[in-house]
Amino acid sequence: MTQNIAALIDHTLLKQDATKKQIEKLCEEAKTNIFASVCVNPTWVKLSSTLLQDSPVKVCTVIGFPLGASTTAVKVFETTDAIENGADEIDMVINVGALKDQDYNLVQKDIEAVVEAAKGKAIVKVILETCLLTDEQIVKASELSKAAGADFVKTSTGFSTGGATVNAVKLMRETVGPDLGVKASGGVRNLEDLQAMVDAGATRIGASSGVEIMQGMESKSDY
Repeated sequence: MTQNIAALIDHTLLKQDATKKQIEKLCEEAKTNIFASVCVNPTWVKLSSTLLQDSPVKVCTVIGFPLGASTTAVKVFETTDAIENGADEIDMVINVGALKDQDYNLVQKDIEAVVEAAKGKAIVKVILETCLLTDEQIVKASELSKAAGADFVKTSTGFSTGGATVNAVKLMRETVGPDLGVKASGGVRNLEDLQAMVDAGATRIGASSGVEIMQGMESKSDY
């Protein structure tokens, strides 16, 4: 059971002041716990890939982060560069303003371009930034992500006004159905938070507190 929980977690460090020493620690913790991946900024992909090369832990990075307001061409370049540096998973932020403007063609084409750049090399998770969206917009963004060929929809960057909620995760799961992953990210700090998100339909958890979650798992098994 402990291993099953670990395999859900993207062990995350996206702070702008993250140091090499902290990234090395993140990767070591990920190897020890056999997390699904480490999620790091693009500048740390090459180092993380080297540190994890003899491990099943994947390297995940973020694109158009955290605002989603880069042009599509820039997101594609970032994706290609990240994959060349060893990224296995790409978490891209949608163009939130375009979604709110109901420019759905732009939103979908933006996602499609990243999916195409990653095709056969990395999976793509689409960050919706659900705290900025209505329920209807969450549903629409999930539909567009699925239509664009993404592998996952993801709630949050962790850098906006809020993180994952059970309601958002439920909406996303109901919309994309059983074939896409749903990643809950932002504010998942303990085993209870994680379990609530999994119950709502999440198949991956983005968390900076992966080690604490695993320690909570161990203390629970002591009783």
